[in-house]
Amino acid sequence: MYKTIDFKKYSSIQIGGVHKVKSIETIDDYSDYKIIGKANNLLISNNPPALAILSEEFDYIKQENNKLIVGAVTSSVKLLSYCKKHNIANMEFLTKLPGNIGGLTKMNAGLKNWEIFNYIYSITTKDGVILKNNIDYGYRETKIDDIIFEVSFDLEFGYNKTQQKKFLDMRNNQPKQPSAGSCFKNPNNYSAGFLIEQVGLKGYRIGDISFSSIHANFLVNLGDATFEDAITLINLAKNKVKKRFDISLELEIQII
Repeated sequence: MYKTIDFKKYSSIQIGGVHKVKSIETIDDYSDYKIIGKANNLLISNNPPALAILSEEFDYIKQENNKLIVGAVTSSVKLLSYCKKHNIANMEFLTKLPGNIGGLTKMNAGLKNWEIFNYIYSITTKDGVILKNNIDYGYRETKIDDIIFEVSFDLEFGYNKTQQKKFLDMRNNQPKQPSAGSCFKNPNNYSAGFLIEQVGLKGYRIGDISFSSIHANFLVNLGDATFEDAITLINLAKNKVKKRFDISLELEIQII
């Protein structure tokens, strides 16, 4: 089963063409496909490889054996709302963090020191259940090569509304234009936004793509940005930061 998706409308940065995407209904090996999820941190070219997306079969939340079990398609908004309603702790950091749970897990998403792997118990791939202790992960990355179909979390109670407000305030400095979130990971001892600003690229624009004048590490679409202009601006930032600071910026967004 296939869907036709216009990535200029579907992806959060609103860049990309119209492509057929396979809809995955069952757990199996789909290694020939690139999984797109909600496309919140993706920059998709006009000629991508074969693409696939998990179907709504993987959109669910349940509590079993003192674990919170979440399908990979479940959105961060839905999970946060569920946790608030059922007084479940630790998911407050999902406030205004877009995406589905599979994609957020794959990139170990979060905010500063709060990240999703702090609370994960296991994931489910085509090879079955894999405990967190057997997964190689770090800041904004994992070594998970397979599709994540389900994630389970240690179940703790006590939803913290004060903590949620804190995360909301922390994210209020983010730009409102279409973007793929943070463009680069923060290197040791620096923020990527600071480095981009120091080399004069905060607010810098090529065509309709720009590093935001509000938060320099956000690549934003000002209207009709193209994949080619986005890549040009990304490479410009990498080269300028490397030349001035001898720091190699590493992408947080994924380029397909």
